[in-house]
Amino acid sequence: MQVGTGKIVVLGTGGTIAGTAAEAGDNIGYKAGQVGISELLDAIPGLAQAAGGRIEAEQIAQIDSKDMDFAVWRQLGLRCAQLLADADVRGIVVTHGTDTLEETAWFLHSVLSADRPVVLASAMRPASAMSPDGPQNLLDAVTVAATAGARGVLAVAAGTIHGARHVQKVHPYQLDAFSSGEAGPVGWVEEGAVRLTSGWPEPLGSPASLQARLKSVADTLLWPRVEILMNHAGADGRIVDLLVRDGADGIVVAATGNGTVHQSLGDALQRAHASGVDVRISTRCHKGQVLPKPGDVLPHSQGLSPVKARISLLLELLARPRHGG
Repeated sequence: MQVGTGKIVVLGTGGTIAGTAAEAGDNIGYKAGQVGISELLDAIPGLAQAAGGRIEAEQIAQIDSKDMDFAVWRQLGLRCAQLLADADVRGIVVTHGTDTLEETAWFLHSVLSADRPVVLASAMRPASAMSPDGPQNLLDAVTVAATAGARGVLAVAAGTIHGARHVQKVHPYQLDAFSSGEAGPVGWVEEGAVRLTSGWPEPLGSPASLQARLKSVADTLLWPRVEILMNHAGADGRIVDLLVRDGADGIVVAATGNGTVHQSLGDALQRAHASGVDVRISTRCHKGQVLPKPGDVLPHSQGLSPVKARISLLLELLARPRHGG
């Protein structure tokens, strides 16, 4: 699709970037999702210039991202798809809390054929802080969204551009709280200009397959149940057996090392797998990925972190006849 200068659409979902505290010096005791998206945009000088033209705002949700749920994902994914189908839209920016940003980024990457940029912007300090980081992050996100040739689902924070597959929150309160690990960032925003270190993210499948995933999201209100468990010293399998009896559809394991699990936990996962519960093995290590070994029975997460492996399994289950439709 050929697009002109077009407009940038900013979708607000709440988060710290829209948070306020009783005192300006309080950067942790705030309430997220208090400031509307239009008010956030109005407070940033030079935003329209960075957008290269028109900029519009819509409020999708107003929540703390720790409370992100399937209903908001569904609404956000469908709205992004509608906007990407509009040739007058040059790019999309989504304001989002940091806690689950990596999950929303991977969800959107998994369902959108993003031939233009969808950029998540966040903040570690509330809007009421003495020195908030949200305005600069939002300005940088708009800059990326307006950059010629930009595409894919991205996250911009502390001047760094991350791709949806590798972005991960790695610090609970520092301003530069995100990392792309060994893969490294897509690039940086420097004085209002983008400097790339690698290519823009490639789509996760063909346009038809992405559209099919989004349709399964649109057609389903009751999502499958997929839980995440962690292997650790002394882990046992009772929690797995309980989840199976309680109707879990899938289990993702944050295994130790190269996909290792305690013998008791492993036996229970094998029972769950044999009973029809989908199991995926990831690693709790922050770098690298699980390398399959001869004789492995339980499927691996294809290099995804536990939280992203859960999203991929959710979408896989949604597409099956017992969940879709």
